[in-house]
Amino acid sequence: MHFGSRLDPPGRSGIQLLQLETQMKKIIPSAIASLLIAGAILPVAAKEKVVDRSITEAEVLGAQQAWCKALVDISAANSSGGQPAARALAEKVIDSAYAYQLGAVLFKPTLTTSPQTFRTARDGALAYFVGGNPAFPNDTGFALKGWTKCEIANSAVLIHGDVASTLGNVLFTDPDGKVTTVDKTWTFVKDGAGKLRIVVHHSSLPYAGR
Repeated sequence: MHFGSRLDPPGRSGIQLLQLETQMKKIIPSAIASLLIAGAILPVAAKEKVVDRSITEAEVLGAQQAWCKALVDISAANSSGGQPAARALAEKVIDSAYAYQLGAVLFKPTLTTSPQTFRTARDGALAYFVGGNPAFPNDTGFALKGWTKCEIANSAVLIHGDVASTLGNVLFTDPDGKVTTVDKTWTFVKDGAGKLRIVVHHSSLPYAGR
């Protein structure tokens, strides 16, 4: 900062102005530092990364396919390494695909009964997929049934900005080639890292009528 002659106050000598300029150079950096500490001025480097949470149809279809592949992979892990191997993989899948780390997930699996129909906590979801939890004695492990194929047949995909829901069927093929069809609804949101996570999962056997 320099004080030119046009800004010289009346009656001040050149020496006085030089002294004033020196003092201002000392004071201004200190004042800026105080404002930074107080949060009045934020450094550019402190700006948080902005994540686009809008969801595309391609992302939804990719998440569904990943879920199907994971189910088949867990079945394969059980065949090759037993329940402990299947459990280890299922834990990774649940932590990656579902949003339990964000809170409760509205998970209603196909083969559950009261009073454990709904699995809003992670341990209930893990027990459903691979069993082995005495707190859920009726769970034998849906993912341990040797599934060889999992296919998605959506009736509709509904996207509202940062939330996406799907409605349709999932078809599971067992080791004998028999296909089981379930009605399934999923709702996805995008986390802070830009990854889709399941927050609603409702599954049931189709109504056969009377």
